[in-house]
Amino acid sequence: METTPAEHAAAAAAAARASHGQELKGAEILVKCLQEEGVEAIWGYPGGAVLHIYDALYKQDSIKHVLVRHEQAAVHAADGFARASGEVGVALVTSGPGVTNAVTGIATAYMDSIPMVIITGQVPVPAIGLDAFQECDTVGITRPIVKHNFLVKDVRDLAVTMKKAFHIARTGRPGPVVVDIPKDVSLKTCRYDYPKEINLRSYQPVKKGHSGQIRKALQLLMAAKRPYIYTGGGVILGSACNELRALAKLTGFPVTNTLMGLGAFPATDPQFLGMLGMHGTYEANHTMQNCDVLLAVGARFDDRVIGNPKHFAQAERKIIHIDIDPSSISKRVKVDVPIVGDTKDVLTELLNMMHEVGYKADPAAIAPWWKQINEWRSIDCLKFDRANTQVIKPQAVIESLWNMTRDVETYITSDVGQHQMWAAQFYKFDEPRRWINSGGLGTMGVGIPYAMGIKLAKPDAEVFCVTGEGSVQMCIQELSTCFQYNTPIKIVSLNNRYLGMVRQWQELDYEKRYSHSYMDALPDFVKLAEAYGHVGMLIERPEDVEPALREARKLKDRTVFMDFRTDQTENVFPMVKAGKGITEMLLGSEEL
Repeated sequence: METTPAEHAAAAAAAARASHGQELKGAEILVKCLQEEGVEAIWGYPGGAVLHIYDALYKQDSIKHVLVRHEQAAVHAADGFARASGEVGVALVTSGPGVTNAVTGIATAYMDSIPMVIITGQVPVPAIGLDAFQECDTVGITRPIVKHNFLVKDVRDLAVTMKKAFHIARTGRPGPVVVDIPKDVSLKTCRYDYPKEINLRSYQPVKKGHSGQIRKALQLLMAAKRPYIYTGGGVILGSACNELRALAKLTGFPVTNTLMGLGAFPATDPQFLGMLGMHGTYEANHTMQNCDVLLAVGARFDDRVIGNPKHFAQAERKIIHIDIDPSSISKRVKVDVPIVGDTKDVLTELLNMMHEVGYKADPAAIAPWWKQINEWRSIDCLKFDRANTQVIKPQAVIESLWNMTRDVETYITSDVGQHQMWAAQFYKFDEPRRWINSGGLGTMGVGIPYAMGIKLAKPDAEVFCVTGEGSVQMCIQELSTCFQYNTPIKIVSLNNRYLGMVRQWQELDYEKRYSHSYMDALPDFVKLAEAYGHVGMLIERPEDVEPALREARKLKDRTVFMDFRTDQTENVFPMVKAGKGITEMLLGSEEL
């Protein structure tokens, strides 16, 4: 009987524990540490400073190593794996340009609070600071974009440093941790001993929320006439989706998600008002601005959600803010009831208090509120020209994809731009961790590497990368990785021959001066896909959209690149322009 990757990793962890007390090289210690942490896969690219580590990887078979074509993609792929699985993603790069190429991936993970450990090679300890070949100050360069970083100068510190790195990456507000290992440290030997537990005096994240504050929140929620539940990526990262759903059902309150929180609450549920913010729905934004009690959970009131803070502050409301990170609370918006704690723990305690006091939903009390919300909802803010038979509408491609895959385990990655917003608006995510995109940093090029990482984590699921002809070229070399490792992902390119979101801003704010946003030297994506060993499809007519998607899905063991030639004039609406409030929305050229 064949073992699963998880069983294989568990057996490797047990074998690694049996190695305690042995004299091992630093590179071997590193591999043993990864095995003890249950790491199943890492993504990387070899180079001189990490060759001892690669030699140690060669001598084991429990950890799968995926050779990417660019270090940025290594970090993105490990990031995608972490987002889909909830486990710590691991990447391995060499010194110098290996590190600098990885910076974008590290910053992307940092902005979205993704648990990762990035192992970087470094020149030998005696050469540090002497401008050695392929040397850079990894600790200095990455300091602003990591949760923490380490430079290991003594092989005897390596095992405990790895334990600290994984602990820091996955606890509290998650994030990437860099471990910089000089080449001579990976060669030197010492006795191997991996600590079972770690206790860092200077790092003690709060998990349990303050009961008095939770009770205050309960009193506000019970008295609310116009309540609203606003949730972000922290609900998904904190595995608190079941608790959120239980709270929403118990109260009957309306719910919205941020871009990073989509799937935490089912998009098809009548209580869900859609995504809010810059490209959120009319009803979600108006409810946000007019509620009297706002329960914010695992969200950070960022600029793309609340627009102009002065406009947001015009309305009188009581705000309850639950977050694992105390620095996120009252950072942009002053709140009335701050609760620092793990989202799952805090929501569980809130639900327990509700049951203790015999809380019963009072639909009559909030009926006028729902009446107002449904009036806002009656405006079809996501309307587009469905009757057009001349050109493919990008929204229709996403709708067709959702209709086909809504009942099967499907993961959607996206790059950044118009296609990202259309995917968020028109694919109805009912489950968490199914929507994988770069929210905070807005990184183009993540789509294919994310999909590769997810496919390794979820081999039986369908994985689609929604992208544009601009974004996809930033990491398109990873089609080679897909071929080498037989990673059958499906790429949905909404090709409008423009850097679409840039063009949209230029149309609205720059009097249609389309400065360098037109892509007038595109490759033949079908031939390019075929050159990498994959299947390419060109889709130019609306009637061919569904047949192409069906055909691609049938090719279960092949990577398929679908080049959809879409309407060049289509814009993402609703839209809140920079400096405007969230209810000052452009709804598009059509009469809505």
